[in-house]
Amino acid sequence: MSNLPSEPEFEQALHELTSTLEPFLKKHPEYKKALEIVQIPERIIQFRVVWEDDNHVAQVNRGYRVQFNSALGPYKGGLRFHPTVNLSVLKFLGFEQIFKNALTGLNIGGGKGGSDFDPKGKSDAEVRRFCKAFATELQRHIGANTDIPAGDIGFSTREGGFVFGTYKQIKNEWVGMITGKAMDWGGSWIRPEATGYGLVYYVEHMIAHVEGAGAGFKGKKVVISGSGNVAQFAALKALELGAKVLSLSDSKGALIATDGNGFTPEMIAKIAEIKYNRKELSSLGDEGGKLKFYPNGARPWTLVESYDVALPCATQNELDDKEAEEAIKRGCRYVAEGSNMGCTEKAIGVFEKSRVEKGKAGACWYGPGKAANAGGVAVSGLEMAQNSARLTWTPEEVDAKLKDIMKNCYQNCFKTGAAYPAEGDNVSAEIPSLVGGSNIAGFKKVADAMLHHGDFY
Repeated sequence: MSNLPSEPEFEQALHELTSTLEPFLKKHPEYKKALEIVQIPERIIQFRVVWEDDNHVAQVNRGYRVQFNSALGPYKGGLRFHPTVNLSVLKFLGFEQIFKNALTGLNIGGGKGGSDFDPKGKSDAEVRRFCKAFATELQRHIGANTDIPAGDIGFSTREGGFVFGTYKQIKNEWVGMITGKAMDWGGSWIRPEATGYGLVYYVEHMIAHVEGAGAGFKGKKVVISGSGNVAQFAALKALELGAKVLSLSDSKGALIATDGNGFTPEMIAKIAEIKYNRKELSSLGDEGGKLKFYPNGARPWTLVESYDVALPCATQNELDDKEAEEAIKRGCRYVAEGSNMGCTEKAIGVFEKSRVEKGKAGACWYGPGKAANAGGVAVSGLEMAQNSARLTWTPEEVDAKLKDIMKNCYQNCFKTGAAYPAEGDNVSAEIPSLVGGSNIAGFKKVADAMLHHGDFY
């Protein structure tokens, strides 16, 4: 690939996968060709989006859809609207999505898309006009049996509605061609909550393995980054299970609980309203001296004196190796990513070293995003199933299915990690590498389907 421009985010995601596949490929070298093929997208679509601002001036942005792999089903993955969006970012996200979707056990392939459009600071009318212009081109390339986008950073139910309406108008058909829809037009219960809830369910299994059946979040101190849907609902579920949530953050800085009691559901409800209106987290204030905001893009990992669980839920590479070392010093025993590739490779190395050196007794155990945050796309898959059957399941039904999916995902990662330990990993049977397990399990499932389809031979 030396003839291609540098794509640092994608190259990091690729290296993170390949570095953990070594024990598997050593036993099964016939899969090496699948690895060579799976890292190249089946299709990349890039287009311009011209839209009119409120001053009647034409503006232009870049639009993308990376249709990465359809071995297990139609392409599935979110749309991200953020000024940092470029092909490297979307290839990394789409590549991760392939294996994340495989770990859900559902029949969905992997893809990702979006635009460098920034919805912050835009009026509702500008967002609507942009979305309709974006969807006018995107509708040529997606469909209920081809490619089903979803939400991501900067793309919520509101933006999804504009894309859905444009598709319906042009195609003259009502189909479930996007997920994350509102309940009154084909959405699923628990979808907004699913990534955050699923993250907490996954970590519950980690805690129970280390501390014994029945152990969970009760009494745990939890540090969370981000303040969007994933962070909000991870926080609410952790609170429901008896934990104390000590932080949230956004791109401007971190909001830390200073009174020892942590965030309340009422505070999180206010934050949800702030974020829906595309405002900054700091606008919440200090809630009567209970909170303190640290500006200049501060991250929470070194701002809380002591905590048990770290949940990065903001964006990629938001927890580095120095912060990983600090987290361990502060008593952190469990780290799981609500964001995609939330930890840098060096940070993962710190956590994995802790696991190998300390084992079950004192390790900081790491759960990778492609497994731990798979709950969102899992419920998207359930939304697709409901749309196909013209049914709506109850919240209790969807939540039960989500719990089962996250349990099966964890067990798959655990068993696969134990079966394929890396060289020198002597604690694998006791506390296996979940990152190795998730990568190998997801890769093998996709590669087997590719083999049957004749994609490699």
